[in-house]
Amino acid sequence: MLNFSFQNPTRIHFGEGQIKAISQEIPLDARVLLVYGGGSIKNNGVYQQVIKALDEHTFFEFSGIEPNPSYDTLMQAQQIIKAERIDYLLAVGGGSVVDGAKFIAAAALYEGEREGESEGAKDSDPWDILAKQQTVTKALPMGAILTLPATGSESNGNSVVTRDGNKLAFNSPLVRPLFAVLDPSVTLSLSDRQISNGVIDAFIHTIEQYLTYSVNGKVQDRFSEGLLQTLIEEGPKALRAETREDLEVRANIMWSATMALNGLIGAGVPQDWSTHMIGHELTGAFGIDHARTLSIVLPAVMKVQKEQKREKLLQYATRVWQITEGEDNARIDQAIELTEQFFTQMQVPTRLSDVNLQRKDVDLVINRLQQHGMTSLGEHNDITLEVSREILLLAL
Repeated sequence: MLNFSFQNPTRIHFGEGQIKAISQEIPLDARVLLVYGGGSIKNNGVYQQVIKALDEHTFFEFSGIEPNPSYDTLMQAQQIIKAERIDYLLAVGGGSVVDGAKFIAAAALYEGEREGESEGAKDSDPWDILAKQQTVTKALPMGAILTLPATGSESNGNSVVTRDGNKLAFNSPLVRPLFAVLDPSVTLSLSDRQISNGVIDAFIHTIEQYLTYSVNGKVQDRFSEGLLQTLIEEGPKALRAETREDLEVRANIMWSATMALNGLIGAGVPQDWSTHMIGHELTGAFGIDHARTLSIVLPAVMKVQKEQKREKLLQYATRVWQITEGEDNARIDQAIELTEQFFTQMQVPTRLSDVNLQRKDVDLVINRLQQHGMTSLGEHNDITLEVSREILLLAL
């Protein structure tokens, strides 16, 4: 096992009716900005619960954060923050809303890149947090109420923001939510597409930290395999008429998505993330749902990287899919095939042609990977642009 340091200070309030807990989490003297998306929270009762819980607080609202949150939209929140002296953020929504709130929190206190301490010269463009990976030194405190389990953003320091078709990420412990509310009952209003995307996102978050090479991290491996099996078992149930209202199903999916990316299963083990990096470019260029880019790219990554991931692919076949007989290559191929069948069962695409992309579109994705410096991806840094091209062509 590799050396690591692990801490996750986000306090989780899990279960039905837990939104009321925010009244005790947020200081009474805080000036709160309530941040949310397109307004669906007003139709499913979440907004009303939040307003009731904030009854004794001073709060303001900022809405309109879209999927793959836009930098331009997020920067509009800065006007409210300055005018109303906001000192606390509350994100209510899915991963995009929470990601957006994290950037808002960091941008609000961003002082810029210092050219030199003596002159004090600095450039205060918050886009540099993403484009230049400037270190976040201060951020507004925030909490989150999760309505769509998928990204794990409610208990990590990761954020992804889009500007002019460029989807870029940053990470800082200073934007990790101080608390998060996870109420499975609020997910009952999600569409099939949202459910599918969430399950697939959580599944592939787990895979990116598991399907690499062994460092004898037995605890992390067993946790990951349990999460994968839970998502395989429970994901399809959330789409079936007879079980889609089952709160136990929703609870297990919700907790799996949080555990998949709160830092626990990735501590002390190598990580991949090539599927995500390639997927980000598909979203940026063609507007494909994030999770659906992952379901397209992952099977091709598994096939192209078969030798590099051989030991873990065999472990995945045995422990997750119970494939114990046959020659090694056949077992690996069967595990990949079952993974694709699971994705199809979850109603997501597994080929670029499923989303109307063709061979000519591959060049654009490769150019974008090069533009963003994604030229040596994977746990071995051996997924070059040519290997990425091979992956994309195989995904056609």
